[in-house]
Amino acid sequence: MSTLAALAPSQEALFEADLIAIGFIKNDSLFEFPAHKSLIKNLEATFDVSLRDELNFFSATGKVGEIFEIPISSSQYALDRIYLVGLGDESESALRGAGSALGRKVRGKAVELAAICVEAKSKVRTFAIALNLGTYQWNLKTGAQIEIPALSVVTGESKLLEEAATIAKAITRARDLIHTPSNIKNPKWLADEASKIAEENNLHIEVFAGRELKEFGGIRAVGGSSPKPGPRFVKISYEPAGKKRSSVLLPHVVIVGKGITFDTGGVSLKRPYENMTAMKSDMAGAAAALATISALPELQPKVRVTVLMALAENALSGSAQRPSDVIKHYGGTSVEVINTDAEGRLVLADALAYADLNLDPDYLFDLATLTGAATLGLGRQYAAMYTRDNKLAEVLHSIGELNGDRVWHMPLVDEYSDALESDIADLNHTANKGDYSAGSVTAALFLEKFVGERNWVHLDIAGPARSESDTGENPKGGTGFGVRLLIDWITSLS
Repeated sequence: MSTLAALAPSQEALFEADLIAIGFIKNDSLFEFPAHKSLIKNLEATFDVSLRDELNFFSATGKVGEIFEIPISSSQYALDRIYLVGLGDESESALRGAGSALGRKVRGKAVELAAICVEAKSKVRTFAIALNLGTYQWNLKTGAQIEIPALSVVTGESKLLEEAATIAKAITRARDLIHTPSNIKNPKWLADEASKIAEENNLHIEVFAGRELKEFGGIRAVGGSSPKPGPRFVKISYEPAGKKRSSVLLPHVVIVGKGITFDTGGVSLKRPYENMTAMKSDMAGAAAALATISALPELQPKVRVTVLMALAENALSGSAQRPSDVIKHYGGTSVEVINTDAEGRLVLADALAYADLNLDPDYLFDLATLTGAATLGLGRQYAAMYTRDNKLAEVLHSIGELNGDRVWHMPLVDEYSDALESDIADLNHTANKGDYSAGSVTAALFLEKFVGERNWVHLDIAGPARSESDTGENPKGGTGFGVRLLIDWITSLS
Protein backbone atom coordinates (compact mmCIF):
# COMPACT_ATOMS: atom_id res chain seq x y z
CA MET A 1 0.00 0.00 0.00
CA SER A 2 1.05 3.62 -0.41
CA THR A 3 2.92 5.31 2.40
CA LEU A 4 1.18 8.15 4.21
CA ALA A 5 2.91 10.71 6.42
CA ALA A 6 2.53 14.20 7.82
CA LEU A 7 4.67 16.93 6.27
CA ALA A 8 5.48 19.97 8.36
CA PRO A 9 4.25 23.17 6.71
CA SER A 10 7.72 24.40 5.71
CA GLN A 11 8.78 25.57 2.27
CA GLU A 12 11.99 23.55 2.04
CA ALA A 13 10.31 20.23 2.93
CA LEU A 14 7.45 20.93 0.55
CA PHE A 15 9.50 21.75 -2.54
CA GLU A 16 11.43 18.48 -2.34
CA ALA A 17 8.31 16.57 -3.44
CA ASP A 18 7.83 15.61 -7.09
CA LEU A 19 4.25 16.86 -7.05
CA ILE A 20 2.31 19.34 -4.95
CA ALA A 21 -1.48 19.17 -4.80
CA ILE A 22 -3.28 22.34 -3.74
CA GLY A 23 -6.96 22.28 -2.89
CA PHE A 24 -9.18 25.07 -4.14
CA ILE A 25 -12.78 26.16 -3.74
CA LYS A 26 -14.86 28.58 -5.78
CA ASN A 27 -17.04 31.20 -4.12
CA ASP A 28 -19.11 32.88 -6.82
CA SER A 29 -16.41 33.78 -9.37
CA LEU A 30 -13.54 33.91 -6.88
CA PHE A 31 -11.09 31.09 -6.29
CA GLU A 32 -9.71 30.48 -2.82
CA PHE A 33 -7.08 28.17 -1.38
CA PRO A 34 -8.30 27.33 2.12
CA ALA A 35 -5.22 25.52 3.49
CA HIS A 36 -1.88 27.07 4.53
CA LYS A 37 -2.35 30.27 2.53
CA SER A 38 1.04 31.77 3.40
CA LEU A 39 2.79 28.64 2.18
CA ILE A 40 0.91 28.81 -1.12
CA LYS A 41 1.83 32.50 -1.50
CA ASN A 42 5.50 31.59 -1.10
CA LEU A 43 5.12 28.85 -3.67
CA GLU A 44 3.58 31.26 -6.20
CA ALA A 45 6.38 33.75 -5.64
CA THR A 46 9.13 31.14 -5.84
CA PHE A 47 7.93 29.68 -9.13
CA ASP A 48 6.42 32.88 -10.57
CA VAL A 49 2.97 31.43 -11.09
CA SER A 50 -0.54 32.73 -10.37
CA LEU A 51 -2.74 29.82 -9.40
CA ARG A 52 -5.92 31.89 -9.75
CA ASP A 53 -4.96 32.85 -13.30
CA GLU A 54 -4.39 29.20 -14.09
CA LEU A 55 -7.82 28.26 -12.74
CA ASN A 56 -9.47 31.02 -14.78
CA PHE A 57 -7.62 29.79 -17.86
CA PHE A 58 -8.98 26.27 -17.29
CA SER A 59 -12.51 27.60 -16.58
CA ALA A 60 -12.46 25.64 -13.33
CA THR A 61 -15.77 25.03 -11.56
CA GLY A 62 -14.45 23.87 -8.18
CA LYS A 63 -16.50 20.69 -8.24
CA VAL A 64 -15.28 17.76 -6.20
CA GLY A 65 -12.33 15.91 -7.72
CA GLU A 66 -11.68 18.39 -10.54
CA ILE A 67 -7.91 18.30 -11.14
CA PHE A 68 -5.71 20.57 -13.29
CA GLU A 69 -1.97 20.12 -13.92
CA ILE A 70 0.54 22.95 -14.02
CA PRO A 71 4.10 22.01 -15.11
CA ILE A 72 6.92 23.54 -13.07
CA SER A 73 10.53 23.95 -14.17
CA SER A 74 13.21 24.49 -11.54
CA SER A 75 16.90 23.71 -11.31
CA GLN A 76 16.86 24.30 -7.55
CA TYR A 77 13.99 22.04 -6.49
CA ALA A 78 12.70 18.56 -7.33
CA LEU A 79 9.16 19.84 -7.88
CA ASP A 80 7.89 18.86 -11.32
CA ARG A 81 4.27 19.97 -11.36
CA ILE A 82 1.38 21.31 -9.33
CA TYR A 83 -2.06 19.73 -9.19
CA LEU A 84 -5.02 21.98 -8.41
CA VAL A 85 -7.79 19.93 -6.82
CA GLY A 86 -11.44 20.97 -6.48
CA LEU A 87 -12.74 20.55 -2.93
CA GLY A 88 -16.41 21.25 -3.59
CA ASP A 89 -18.08 22.54 -0.42
CA GLU A 90 -15.33 21.09 1.81
CA SER A 91 -17.78 18.75 3.53
CA GLU A 92 -16.56 15.37 4.75
CA SER A 93 -18.13 13.74 1.69
CA ALA A 94 -16.52 16.26 -0.66
CA LEU A 95 -13.10 15.77 0.92
CA ARG A 96 -13.40 12.01 0.50
CA GLY A 97 -14.17 12.55 -3.17
CA ALA A 98 -11.32 15.00 -3.67
CA GLY A 99 -8.82 12.84 -1.79
CA SER A 100 -9.68 9.68 -3.68
CA ALA A 101 -9.59 11.49 -7.05
CA LEU A 102 -6.10 12.77 -6.24
CA GLY A 103 -5.03 9.29 -5.13
CA ARG A 104 -6.19 7.86 -8.44
CA LYS A 105 -4.21 10.52 -10.27
CA VAL A 106 -0.94 9.16 -8.87
CA ARG A 107 -1.95 5.50 -8.58
CA GLY A 108 0.70 3.18 -9.97
CA LYS A 109 3.36 5.91 -10.09
CA ALA A 110 6.53 5.97 -7.99
CA VAL A 111 6.25 9.66 -7.15
CA GLU A 112 6.33 11.78 -4.02
CA LEU A 113 3.13 13.80 -3.59
CA ALA A 114 2.63 16.54 -1.01
CA ALA A 115 -0.98 17.68 -0.52
CA ILE A 116 -1.93 21.16 0.68
CA CYS A 117 -5.67 20.60 0.69
CA VAL A 118 -6.97 20.69 4.26
CA GLU A 119 -6.05 22.50 7.42
CA ALA A 120 -8.99 21.99 9.78
CA LYS A 121 -8.11 19.35 12.36
CA SER A 122 -11.48 17.66 12.03
CA LYS A 123 -10.99 16.99 8.32
CA VAL A 124 -7.31 16.11 7.98
CA ARG A 125 -7.89 12.42 8.74
CA THR A 126 -10.86 12.14 6.36
CA PHE A 127 -8.91 13.55 3.43
CA ALA A 128 -5.77 11.53 4.16
CA ILE A 129 -7.61 8.20 4.32
CA ALA A 130 -9.37 8.92 1.03
CA LEU A 131 -6.09 9.98 -0.59
CA ASN A 132 -4.52 6.68 0.40
CA LEU A 133 -7.51 4.57 -0.65
CA GLY A 134 -7.56 6.20 -4.08
CA THR A 135 -4.14 4.69 -4.81
CA TYR A 136 -5.32 1.12 -4.09
CA GLN A 137 -4.45 -1.56 -6.65
CA TRP A 138 -4.43 -5.34 -6.54
CA ASN A 139 -3.70 -7.98 -9.16
CA LEU A 140 -1.83 -11.22 -9.76
CA LYS A 141 -0.29 -10.23 -13.10
CA THR A 142 3.16 -11.62 -13.73
CA GLY A 143 6.16 -9.53 -14.79
CA ALA A 144 4.61 -6.18 -13.94
CA GLN A 145 6.11 -4.30 -10.99
CA ILE A 146 3.55 -2.33 -9.04
CA GLU A 147 4.81 1.19 -8.41
CA ILE A 148 3.64 2.86 -5.22
CA PRO A 149 3.43 6.61 -4.59
CA ALA A 150 4.69 8.19 -1.36
CA LEU A 151 1.97 10.44 0.02
CA SER A 152 2.24 13.25 2.52
CA VAL A 153 -0.25 15.78 3.80
CA VAL A 154 0.95 19.20 4.89
CA THR A 155 -0.29 19.49 8.46
CA GLY A 156 0.79 20.04 12.01
CA GLU A 157 -1.51 17.22 13.12
CA SER A 158 0.91 14.31 12.89
CA LYS A 159 -1.15 12.14 15.28
CA LEU A 160 -4.17 12.40 12.99
CA LEU A 161 -2.03 11.29 10.05
CA GLU A 162 -0.81 8.30 12.05
CA GLU A 163 -4.43 7.35 12.73
CA ALA A 164 -5.29 7.83 9.06
CA ALA A 165 -2.43 5.58 8.00
CA THR A 166 -3.53 2.89 10.46
CA ILE A 167 -7.14 2.97 9.27
CA ALA A 168 -6.18 3.03 5.58
CA LYS A 169 -3.89 0.05 6.18
CA ALA A 170 -6.75 -1.86 7.80
CA ILE A 171 -9.15 -1.12 4.94
CA THR A 172 -6.48 -2.12 2.43
CA ARG A 173 -5.96 -5.38 4.32
CA ALA A 174 -9.67 -6.17 4.09
CA ARG A 175 -9.67 -5.39 0.36
CA ASP A 176 -6.67 -7.63 -0.26
CA LEU A 177 -8.36 -10.54 1.51
CA ILE A 178 -11.58 -10.05 -0.44
CA HIS A 179 -9.80 -9.81 -3.80
CA THR A 180 -7.80 -13.00 -3.26
CA PRO A 181 -9.34 -15.72 -5.50
CA SER A 182 -10.98 -18.69 -3.85
CA ASN A 183 -8.63 -21.30 -5.30
CA ILE A 184 -6.14 -19.71 -2.89
CA LYS A 185 -8.52 -18.43 -0.23
CA ASN A 186 -10.09 -21.46 1.43
CA PRO A 187 -11.09 -21.50 5.14
CA LYS A 188 -7.70 -22.80 6.28
CA TRP A 189 -5.86 -20.12 4.27
CA LEU A 190 -8.02 -17.38 5.77
CA ALA A 191 -7.52 -18.75 9.27
CA ASP A 192 -3.77 -18.84 8.64
CA GLU A 193 -3.84 -15.21 7.49
CA ALA A 194 -5.70 -14.32 10.66
CA SER A 195 -2.98 -16.07 12.67
CA LYS A 196 -0.26 -14.08 10.91
CA ILE A 197 -2.09 -10.82 11.53
CA ALA A 198 -2.66 -11.74 15.17
CA GLU A 199 1.04 -12.53 15.64
CA GLU A 200 2.10 -9.28 13.96
CA ASN A 201 -0.18 -7.25 16.22
CA ASN A 202 0.23 -9.18 19.48
CA LEU A 203 -3.39 -10.37 19.50
CA HIS A 204 -4.52 -13.62 21.11
CA ILE A 205 -5.99 -16.11 18.63
CA GLU A 206 -7.66 -19.52 18.76
CA VAL A 207 -8.54 -21.56 15.67
CA PHE A 208 -11.15 -24.33 15.92
CA ALA A 209 -11.12 -27.12 13.32
CA GLY A 210 -12.17 -30.76 12.91
CA ARG A 211 -13.58 -32.28 16.09
CA GLU A 212 -13.32 -28.94 17.86
CA LEU A 213 -16.31 -27.87 15.75
CA LYS A 214 -18.53 -30.68 17.06
CA GLU A 215 -21.05 -28.26 18.60
CA PHE A 216 -21.04 -25.85 15.63
CA GLY A 217 -23.76 -27.51 13.58
CA GLY A 218 -24.26 -24.66 11.13
CA ILE A 219 -20.58 -24.23 10.30
CA ARG A 220 -20.16 -27.99 9.88
CA ALA A 221 -23.28 -28.31 7.72
CA VAL A 222 -22.11 -25.61 5.31
CA GLY A 223 -18.39 -26.37 5.41
CA GLY A 224 -18.87 -30.12 5.11
CA SER A 225 -19.50 -29.60 1.43
CA SER A 226 -15.77 -28.91 1.06
CA PRO A 227 -14.11 -31.27 3.57
CA LYS A 228 -10.57 -30.56 2.39
CA PRO A 229 -9.54 -28.46 4.21
CA GLY A 230 -12.93 -28.13 5.93
CA PRO A 231 -14.39 -25.21 7.89
CA ARG A 232 -12.74 -23.13 10.61
CA PHE A 233 -13.92 -20.99 13.52
CA VAL A 234 -11.49 -18.26 14.56
CA LYS A 235 -11.51 -16.26 17.80
CA ILE A 236 -9.22 -13.21 18.12
CA SER A 237 -9.00 -11.01 21.21
CA TYR A 238 -7.74 -7.48 21.89
CA GLU A 239 -7.19 -5.79 25.25
CA PRO A 240 -5.60 -2.36 25.62
CA ALA A 241 -2.03 -2.31 26.86
CA GLY A 242 -1.62 -2.25 30.63
CA LYS A 243 -5.30 -3.06 31.28
CA LYS A 244 -5.06 -6.75 32.19
CA ARG A 245 -6.22 -6.40 35.80
CA SER A 246 -9.03 -3.94 35.20
CA SER A 247 -10.05 -5.20 31.77
CA VAL A 248 -13.21 -6.79 33.16
CA LEU A 249 -14.51 -3.26 33.82
CA LEU A 250 -14.03 -2.17 30.22
CA PRO A 251 -16.81 -2.46 27.62
CA HIS A 252 -16.62 -5.74 25.72
CA VAL A 253 -17.45 -5.61 22.02
CA VAL A 254 -17.82 -8.86 20.06
CA ILE A 255 -17.80 -8.71 16.27
CA VAL A 256 -18.91 -11.73 14.24
CA GLY A 257 -17.92 -11.92 10.58
CA LYS A 258 -19.44 -14.14 7.93
CA GLY A 259 -16.58 -15.88 6.13
CA ILE A 260 -17.90 -17.90 3.20
CA THR A 261 -14.74 -18.15 1.09
CA PHE A 262 -16.79 -19.10 -1.96
CA ASP A 263 -20.50 -19.60 -2.40
CA THR A 264 -21.80 -21.81 -5.17
CA GLY A 265 -25.17 -22.00 -3.46
CA GLY A 266 -24.56 -25.66 -2.68
CA VAL A 267 -27.26 -28.09 -3.82
CA SER A 268 -29.56 -25.08 -4.31
CA LEU A 269 -27.14 -23.90 -7.00
CA LYS A 270 -27.01 -20.18 -7.71
CA ARG A 271 -28.80 -19.15 -10.87
CA PRO A 272 -28.08 -17.51 -13.22
CA TYR A 273 -24.37 -18.35 -13.44
CA GLU A 274 -23.35 -14.68 -13.44
CA ASN A 275 -24.53 -14.39 -9.83
CA MET A 276 -21.75 -16.75 -8.79
CA THR A 277 -18.72 -15.06 -10.31
CA ALA A 278 -18.40 -12.45 -7.55
CA MET A 279 -18.79 -14.93 -4.70
CA LYS A 280 -15.15 -14.84 -3.65
CA SER A 281 -16.29 -11.69 -1.82
CA ASP A 282 -18.79 -13.58 0.35
CA MET A 283 -16.28 -13.42 3.22
CA ALA A 284 -16.24 -9.61 3.26
CA GLY A 285 -17.80 -9.52 6.73
CA ALA A 286 -15.04 -11.68 8.21
CA ALA A 287 -12.42 -9.63 6.36
CA ALA A 288 -13.81 -6.38 7.79
CA ALA A 289 -13.94 -7.83 11.31
CA LEU A 290 -10.34 -9.08 11.08
CA ALA A 291 -9.09 -5.81 9.61
CA THR A 292 -10.84 -3.83 12.34
CA ILE A 293 -9.19 -5.69 15.21
CA SER A 294 -5.81 -5.54 13.44
CA ALA A 295 -5.86 -1.73 13.80
CA LEU A 296 -6.70 -1.60 17.50
CA PRO A 297 -3.23 -2.28 18.97
CA GLU A 298 -1.98 0.91 17.27
CA LEU A 299 -5.05 2.99 18.19
CA GLN A 300 -5.28 1.59 21.76
CA PRO A 301 -8.97 2.23 22.54
CA LYS A 302 -9.92 1.42 26.15
CA VAL A 303 -12.27 -1.33 25.05
CA ARG A 304 -12.08 -5.12 24.98
CA VAL A 305 -12.81 -6.51 21.52
CA THR A 306 -13.28 -10.10 20.37
CA VAL A 307 -13.65 -11.04 16.73
CA LEU A 308 -15.26 -14.32 15.70
CA MET A 309 -14.79 -15.49 12.11
CA ALA A 310 -17.11 -18.25 10.88
CA LEU A 311 -15.23 -19.69 7.89
CA ALA A 312 -16.57 -22.22 5.39
CA GLU A 313 -16.87 -22.86 1.67
CA ASN A 314 -20.37 -23.50 0.38
CA ALA A 315 -19.60 -26.03 -2.34
CA LEU A 316 -21.59 -28.49 -4.46
CA SER A 317 -20.43 -32.00 -3.62
CA GLY A 318 -21.50 -35.40 -2.38
CA SER A 319 -21.00 -34.27 1.21
CA ALA A 320 -23.05 -31.09 0.83
CA GLN A 321 -26.08 -30.54 3.04
CA ARG A 322 -29.48 -30.97 1.42
CA PRO A 323 -32.71 -28.99 1.49
CA SER A 324 -34.87 -30.61 4.25
CA ASP A 325 -31.87 -31.45 6.48
CA VAL A 326 -32.23 -30.56 10.16
CA ILE A 327 -29.14 -29.30 11.96
CA LYS A 328 -28.45 -28.42 15.58
CA HIS A 329 -26.67 -25.12 16.21
CA TYR A 330 -24.30 -24.17 18.99
CA GLY A 331 -26.46 -24.00 22.11
CA GLY A 332 -28.93 -26.61 20.92
CA THR A 333 -31.45 -24.85 18.64
CA SER A 334 -32.60 -27.12 15.80
CA VAL A 335 -33.07 -25.62 12.34
CA GLU A 336 -34.69 -27.02 9.21
CA VAL A 337 -32.62 -26.19 6.12
CA ILE A 338 -34.81 -25.08 3.23
CA ASN A 339 -32.41 -23.56 0.72
CA THR A 340 -28.68 -24.28 0.91
CA ASP A 341 -27.91 -20.96 -0.78
CA ALA A 342 -29.01 -19.22 2.44
CA GLU A 343 -25.90 -20.54 4.15
CA GLY A 344 -24.58 -17.33 5.71
CA ARG A 345 -27.16 -17.21 8.46
CA LEU A 346 -26.34 -20.81 9.39
CA VAL A 347 -22.68 -20.08 10.13
CA LEU A 348 -23.53 -16.77 11.81
CA ALA A 349 -26.06 -18.46 14.08
CA ASP A 350 -23.34 -20.66 15.58
CA ALA A 351 -20.98 -17.72 16.12
CA LEU A 352 -23.66 -15.49 17.65
CA ALA A 353 -24.79 -18.24 20.02
CA TYR A 354 -21.17 -18.91 20.99
CA ALA A 355 -20.71 -15.21 21.79
CA ASP A 356 -23.89 -15.02 23.83
CA LEU A 357 -23.20 -18.18 25.84
CA ASN A 358 -19.45 -17.75 26.42
CA LEU A 359 -18.23 -14.19 26.01
CA ASP A 360 -20.72 -11.96 27.89
CA PRO A 361 -20.53 -9.09 25.37
CA ASP A 362 -21.83 -5.62 26.16
CA TYR A 363 -22.28 -5.14 22.41
CA LEU A 364 -22.66 -7.90 19.85
CA PHE A 365 -22.21 -7.04 16.16
CA ASP A 366 -22.31 -9.16 13.05
CA LEU A 367 -21.29 -8.20 9.53
CA ALA A 368 -22.39 -10.29 6.59
CA THR A 369 -22.96 -10.15 2.86
CA LEU A 370 -26.22 -11.83 3.71
CA THR A 371 -29.11 -11.05 1.37
CA GLY A 372 -29.77 -9.75 -2.11
CA ALA A 373 -32.92 -8.24 -0.61
CA ALA A 374 -30.81 -5.65 1.26
CA THR A 375 -29.25 -4.56 -2.02
CA LEU A 376 -32.63 -4.31 -3.71
CA GLY A 377 -33.92 -2.12 -0.91
CA LEU A 378 -30.93 0.16 -0.34
CA GLY A 379 -28.67 -0.18 -3.37
CA ARG A 380 -24.90 -0.20 -2.92
CA GLN A 381 -24.46 2.99 -0.91
CA TYR A 382 -25.94 1.85 2.41
CA ALA A 383 -25.77 -1.26 4.55
CA ALA A 384 -28.98 -2.48 6.18
CA MET A 385 -28.68 -2.10 9.96
CA TYR A 386 -30.90 -4.01 12.38
CA THR A 387 -30.97 -3.38 16.11
CA ARG A 388 -33.47 -2.81 18.92
CA ASP A 389 -31.24 -0.08 20.37
CA ASN A 390 -32.44 3.10 18.68
CA LYS A 391 -29.86 5.33 20.34
CA LEU A 392 -27.01 3.09 19.20
CA ALA A 393 -28.52 3.05 15.71
CA GLU A 394 -28.50 6.86 15.64
CA VAL A 395 -24.85 6.95 16.70
CA LEU A 396 -23.80 4.43 14.05
CA HIS A 397 -25.80 6.24 11.38
CA SER A 398 -24.14 9.56 12.28
CA ILE A 399 -20.66 8.04 12.23
CA GLY A 400 -21.32 6.43 8.85
CA GLU A 401 -22.56 9.67 7.32
CA LEU A 402 -19.27 11.32 8.30
CA ASN A 403 -16.78 8.60 7.36
CA GLY A 404 -18.55 7.10 4.33
CA ASP A 405 -19.52 3.68 5.75
CA ARG A 406 -23.19 4.56 5.63
CA VAL A 407 -25.88 2.48 7.35
CA TRP A 408 -29.66 2.72 7.39
CA HIS A 409 -31.73 1.58 10.36
CA MET A 410 -34.19 -1.06 9.21
CA PRO A 411 -37.15 -2.45 11.18
CA LEU A 412 -37.25 -5.80 12.94
CA VAL A 413 -40.90 -6.50 12.16
CA ASP A 414 -42.16 -8.88 14.84
CA GLU A 415 -45.27 -9.70 12.83
CA TYR A 416 -43.03 -11.54 10.37
CA SER A 417 -41.66 -13.92 13.00
CA ASP A 418 -44.19 -16.65 12.25
CA ALA A 419 -42.42 -17.11 8.92
CA LEU A 420 -39.61 -18.84 10.85
CA GLU A 421 -41.84 -21.64 12.13
CA SER A 422 -41.05 -25.23 11.17
CA ASP A 423 -43.16 -28.38 11.44
CA ILE A 424 -40.16 -30.51 12.40
CA ALA A 425 -37.58 -28.20 14.02
CA ASP A 426 -37.39 -25.14 16.24
CA LEU A 427 -36.97 -22.87 13.23
CA ASN A 428 -36.79 -22.92 9.45
CA HIS A 429 -33.94 -20.78 8.30
CA THR A 430 -35.33 -19.09 5.20
CA ALA A 431 -38.64 -17.92 6.70
CA ASN A 432 -40.59 -19.82 4.06
CA LYS A 433 -43.76 -20.10 6.16
CA GLY A 434 -44.73 -16.56 5.31
CA ASP A 435 -45.01 -14.53 2.14
CA TYR A 436 -43.71 -11.22 3.40
CA SER A 437 -41.24 -10.38 0.62
CA ALA A 438 -38.84 -8.94 3.19
CA GLY A 439 -35.87 -11.24 2.90
CA SER A 440 -33.38 -9.00 4.69
CA VAL A 441 -35.81 -8.44 7.58
CA THR A 442 -36.66 -12.12 8.07
CA ALA A 443 -32.96 -13.06 7.87
CA ALA A 444 -32.31 -10.60 10.70
CA LEU A 445 -35.21 -12.04 12.70
CA PHE A 446 -33.65 -15.50 12.31
CA LEU A 447 -30.28 -14.30 13.58
CA GLU A 448 -31.92 -12.56 16.53
CA LYS A 449 -33.01 -15.97 17.82
CA PHE A 450 -29.34 -16.70 18.66
CA VAL A 451 -28.26 -13.51 20.46
CA GLY A 452 -30.12 -13.94 23.76
CA GLU A 453 -30.71 -10.60 25.49
CA ARG A 454 -27.56 -8.99 24.11
CA ASN A 455 -27.34 -5.47 22.71
CA TRP A 456 -27.08 -6.70 19.13
CA VAL A 457 -26.47 -4.98 15.79
CA HIS A 458 -26.74 -6.85 12.49
CA LEU A 459 -25.17 -5.22 9.45
CA ASP A 460 -26.24 -6.71 6.13
CA ILE A 461 -23.43 -5.36 3.92
CA ALA A 462 -24.33 -7.20 0.71
CA GLY A 463 -24.63 -3.90 -1.18
CA PRO A 464 -21.67 -1.72 -0.13
CA ALA A 465 -19.16 -4.56 0.48
CA ARG A 466 -18.53 -4.80 -3.24
CA SER A 467 -18.33 -2.14 -5.94
CA GLU A 468 -19.10 -2.84 -9.57
CA SER A 469 -16.93 0.02 -10.78
CA ASP A 470 -13.71 1.83 -9.92
CA THR A 471 -15.17 5.03 -8.53
CA GLY A 472 -14.87 7.30 -5.51
CA GLU A 473 -12.87 5.72 -2.71
CA ASN A 474 -13.74 2.22 -3.90
CA PRO A 475 -11.99 0.04 -6.46
CA LYS A 476 -13.95 -2.39 -8.56
CA GLY A 477 -14.42 -5.38 -6.26
CA GLY A 478 -14.07 -5.52 -2.48
CA THR A 479 -14.38 -2.19 -0.67
CA GLY A 480 -13.51 -2.98 2.95
CA PHE A 481 -16.86 -1.59 4.05
CA GLY A 482 -17.42 -1.64 7.80
CA VAL A 483 -13.82 -1.18 8.90
CA ARG A 484 -14.06 2.60 9.33
CA LEU A 485 -17.51 2.38 10.88
CA LEU A 486 -16.42 -0.09 13.54
CA ILE A 487 -13.05 1.55 14.26
CA ASP A 488 -14.59 5.00 14.68
CA TRP A 489 -17.38 3.66 16.88
CA ILE A 490 -15.06 1.54 19.05
CA THR A 491 -12.62 4.41 19.57
CA SER A 492 -15.56 6.66 20.53
CA LEU A 493 -16.22 4.37 23.51
CA SER A 494 -12.82 5.18 25.09
